[in-house]
Amino acid sequence: MDTFDALRDFLISRRARLRPQDVGLPDHGVRRVRGLRREEVATLAAVSVEHYIRLERGQASRVSDAVLDAVAEALRLSPGERRYLRSLARPSAGSAPEGYRSIRPSVQHILDSMAGTPAYLVGRGGSILAWNRLAAAVFADFGSIPAAQRTVGRLVFTDPRARWLYVDWEAKAREAVSYLRTETGKRPQDPELTREIDELAHHSEDFRRLWSEQHVLETTHSTVVLRCHPPHQRLEFSWEGLQLTSDPDEIVLVYTTAPGSPSAAALLEILRASRGGG
Repeated sequence: MDTFDALRDFLISRRARLRPQDVGLPDHGVRRVRGLRREEVATLAAVSVEHYIRLERGQASRVSDAVLDAVAEALRLSPGERRYLRSLARPSAGSAPEGYRSIRPSVQHILDSMAGTPAYLVGRGGSILAWNRLAAAVFADFGSIPAAQRTVGRLVFTDPRARWLYVDWEAKAREAVSYLRTETGKRPQDPELTREIDELAHHSEDFRRLWSEQHVLETTHSTVVLRCHPPHQRLEFSWEGLQLTSDPDEIVLVYTTAPGSPSAAALLEILRASRGGG
């Protein structure tokens, strides 16, 4: 990913969503572009127009951290967007991928111990590295998918079952794209991640549309509703992202149902079926 282009496109999209009246500025006449002008962002950030233009052109190395913070405030960036802006402006040197690696047996044992709860481990770029039996029964037979193809993005956009599985597929797709955009900010030179994004953009119009919205990941917890068969009903989950290993790029997604709910009963049926009825 070209960080210069990514930084430019992100800043343009963020000022395009704001109107002068949103930030207390007068709106004078017809505008050639949607949203705030560069000069208005510079005024709000109390920086020179030259400083802001330099940043929007991708020349972030010549812009101080104070200017970055001021621009983020002026554009009313969310915490997730602020992190993304900082990752684009100050990319880390070590962005090369490690490739697929084996998981410590103790990590797999922890996942297996969550027998009544779907859980799986996600690594860099959305690679699904490990999972328990119930996660495979609810989401996909992860073990049958080649490791290079077993990523959150590819499963959401290239597996036909995903559109049936997720009741609100659009929300799940936007979440997946937001995650991938956040990952590219951390590792703009990661060839595997770049290749995946190029593939998804080539094959999916929905991916191209959502990618253009410039959303970044904002949360490590949410809710999701899935279809299941059998018992042919909906599963309502709350999920949390937990740090299980020492690698900050790895997160375990744990899905829970409300005790005593129809979803909990349906999940128990799925668990029994996955054990052969035992």
